[in-house]
Amino acid sequence: MLESRVGWLLKRGSRTLRNVGASSTRVTTEPSSSSSSHGFFLYAASRKNAISTSAIARSLVTNGFRALHRGHHKDFFVPSYRTMSTSVSAAIPNKEALKLLVTAGPRAQKMIGIWLFTSAAWVFSMVVLGGVTRLTRSGLSMTDWKFTGGLPPISEEEWLVEFEKYKQSPEYKRVNKGMSIDDFKFIYWMEYAHRMWGRALGIMFALPFSYFLRRGYITVRLGLRLSALFALGAGQGLIGWWMVKSGLEEPASEYAEPRVSPYRLAAHLTSAFIIYCGLFWTALSVVMPEPPAESVAWVRGAVKVKRLALPIGILVGITAVSGAFVAGNDAGRSFNTFPKMGDTWIPDDVLSMKPLMRNFFENTSTVQLDHRILATATLVSIGGLWWATRKLDIHPAIRSLIGSTMGMAALQVTLGVSALLSYVPVSLGTAHQAGALTLLTLMILLNHTVRKPSHSLLKSLPSVARTTAK
Repeated sequence: MLESRVGWLLKRGSRTLRNVGASSTRVTTEPSSSSSSHGFFLYAASRKNAISTSAIARSLVTNGFRALHRGHHKDFFVPSYRTMSTSVSAAIPNKEALKLLVTAGPRAQKMIGIWLFTSAAWVFSMVVLGGVTRLTRSGLSMTDWKFTGGLPPISEEEWLVEFEKYKQSPEYKRVNKGMSIDDFKFIYWMEYAHRMWGRALGIMFALPFSYFLRRGYITVRLGLRLSALFALGAGQGLIGWWMVKSGLEEPASEYAEPRVSPYRLAAHLTSAFIIYCGLFWTALSVVMPEPPAESVAWVRGAVKVKRLALPIGILVGITAVSGAFVAGNDAGRSFNTFPKMGDTWIPDDVLSMKPLMRNFFENTSTVQLDHRILATATLVSIGGLWWATRKLDIHPAIRSLIGSTMGMAALQVTLGVSALLSYVPVSLGTAHQAGALTLLTLMILLNHTVRKPSHSLLKSLPSVARTTAK
């Protein structure tokens, strides 16, 4: 009797192990025809399945002999079958799983994320350096341009040649007449550094991009997106020279001060903002393919936040672009009072230009008034977002991010008013431009964080987040 029970147990145990082994083989080999972006998920699933198989084997030995002792066959077999089926079903890849942008696993994901965040930070520094160049009136010191760049003047003779070229420009004749060679060297080095910093960014972006493509780390979708950003970055140099060239032309009248076209300056700055936003959003998508979502309730709260965050983010972008027209028209050095513009709330000449639309881009009074209104609307809107979401059931990271955005908006308005009242010194003007990009960064991060999770993640979430008692 004992021998027959032992034989029956060994036969059923062997059959169960064969079934689990076959299931494990199917799980590990079957997805080879699917997208390579799921490779590391399948690897983790197969490892988990292998561990479960060994656990089943131990269970067969332990529970089997307990059942033998009690005289029940089903006591050990049913739990082992449930363990096996649960493990195998967890290992099968979901057809609605998240499509990643990186194909070679977490290490490649981390490498590409660091590279993209570094590139975005480099663009940020380019924007700040461009602001310093504009505020120090250095942008028109180099009167020619080469796509690949060149060495700066080294000998005194070379410096004199460059200085003679600058003396032929309208800016020298009407603004800097009598400038010393040392003062010229300062503004020349500022503009040279700005141009070469941009070219260095192109090299720093292109080399890792080529490496990751060759290694096969980047999906087609990510590759196309990064190629578009690289092309826009290459075109940014052309836009910059197109802008500078407008400042080398004679002004319309002898009383006008030489300056670059506000339209071209706005195009140059807007293009830089687009490149930065694209790099930053893509970097976030690489390192954070799913938003923070630990419950269905928090996902619903994030949806409500997104309805407000998206239009506010667009408003922040429009306000930043309006600041480019303020810079292009040098409007920050007029009406240096707040909250009134001089002695009135609205200057009398806000609609003096014909056709009417020119006032919003070329009229100093109108451009500054627009920027004041947009900045105030931005601050009020972000304050309304903070107030409307303070009682929502949302992820703590989202709540913290909204608070940081509110604080940054208040600081940015303070910087703008301070720069205006003090006649736009280089320090405050640069800080205000950097603040605009920082506020835009926070809005991008907020909109990325409140995006909708994948369907597979939604199905796995509990209704309410599990919290630990304090």
